[in-house]
Amino acid sequence: MLEATGLMVFYENMLALNNVSIRCEENRIIGVFGANSAGKSTLMYTLSGIMEDIKKKEEMAGGERITVSGKIQFKGIDITKLKPSERARRGLILCPERRRIFKESSVLENLKIGGYLATPAQSRETMDYVFKLFPALVKLKKRVGGFLSGGEQQMLAIGRALMAQPALLLLDEPLLGLSPLMQAILIRATKVIGAEKQISILVTEQYARPVLPIVDYAFILENGAAVMEGTRQELLNNPDVRAAYFGV
Repeated sequence: MLEATGLMVFYENMLALNNVSIRCEENRIIGVFGANSAGKSTLMYTLSGIMEDIKKKEEMAGGERITVSGKIQFKGIDITKLKPSERARRGLILCPERRRIFKESSVLENLKIGGYLATPAQSRETMDYVFKLFPALVKLKKRVGGFLSGGEQQMLAIGRALMAQPALLLLDEPLLGLSPLMQAILIRATKVIGAEKQISILVTEQYARPVLPIVDYAFILENGAAVMEGTRQELLNNPDVRAAYFGV
């Protein structure tokens, strides 16, 4: 479904992604694990196309010079040069780090905004699905996003991403700063989404242990490079990986 090869991203003289190649097949949950500044968010921005927007904004403002190279194929089509909106229309949807919901809009308004690519029928069906998946949001429909807890905001962010009808959902550190209980709720929801909606999911996290039970395959990033990859069991069997990323 998705295959990215030789991804390189330079921020001025800093190498953020170093020849990263990654793939995600249909109906699979893929993990990308790494410490802070390993390149996880840069990878997600590059796959979704947002990095090109960041690059243009920096150029217009006379700011940091950003260089991006490599190739990204999605559903057998080269999308390397496509804008983020065009990638989204093809089903490549990013749920960014730190939620990024519209904090001055209500839960219901956030979901409706997320459904801009959906038909009216798809929008109604998906909204019903989101409230079934996250029943805690039902009584919060009219609440402004800025007054939600961190966990509620993350539920809303994932729900908003689902409203865009993804074929591949990019979840950038969805567990960041959340309680173990909320993490467990979101991990379960991620597994359910993959199974019930039959979509692929690419999820990044600093600590692999909470997400490990649901991933089919994973990549390890260090200093912008993919240093290891393998199945869940293969990575667990590596003592260095277990100590650094799984806490076992």
